[in-house]
Amino acid sequence: MIRDEKKFNKIVSSVIMAGMLIAIAITTGFKLADPAARRVMLLIAAFGSLFGVLSTILSANGLIWTFIFGILDVTIGSVIAYDTGVMGNFALHAFYFLPMQFVGIWQWRKRGATAKEEVKARRLSLKGWALVAASIAGGIALSYFVLYRVDLAKLGEASLIDRPKVFLDATVLTLNIVGQILMSLAFFEQWIVWNLVNIFSILLWANTMLSSDASSYTVVMFIKYIFYLLNSINGLRIWYALSRK
Repeated sequence: MIRDEKKFNKIVSSVIMAGMLIAIAITTGFKLADPAARRVMLLIAAFGSLFGVLSTILSANGLIWTFIFGILDVTIGSVIAYDTGVMGNFALHAFYFLPMQFVGIWQWRKRGATAKEEVKARRLSLKGWALVAASIAGGIALSYFVLYRVDLAKLGEASLIDRPKVFLDATVLTLNIVGQILMSLAFFEQWIVWNLVNIFSILLWANTMLSSDASSYTVVMFIKYIFYLLNSINGLRIWYALSRK
């Protein structure tokens, strides 16, 4: 049974990785044909997306290599977010996500994770759930206020602010912070949060693509989070079994 489970996980992971490779190759090739495309940034975004998907696949399978590819992913992600003007995502990647990769390596090693051995997962208590829910609600409210003020200072007029984008940016920022903490501490419930992160990230980048000043590589980020969502659904299934052990 365990052997069949691992075989199934490998098949699912391979399908997600192959699908991402095909989608990125087609999208990047199409965008490179556009004379106005920023080719260097487009290629950087493509490689970052591949590193990110590989990182999340390894995370779903409970392997510590996730943090090595995570370092590459979040470094590239911070550059893209800054260039696109999604400042909440930039702050998240550069000042939180990147340092937390090293925290994750330290914590997962303490919980038995190696290059071949899975991490020992655990679950939140009822009190832990309450703390997580309160943190998410408070974090979204605070992040929205801060990001709204940043946009107001930058644009100078409230009517010019894209409120849905600010809300989605604040939501993704908060959920990522909570999800990373749960991930570093090896809690199963991280995958509930990651599913929410990916859903709201898809909405965020869809909103960005529809704006008049959208960059040529935002579609790459949109596709990236679709595959992240597929992987986080699989991660929820795998970590449910790991936490039962």
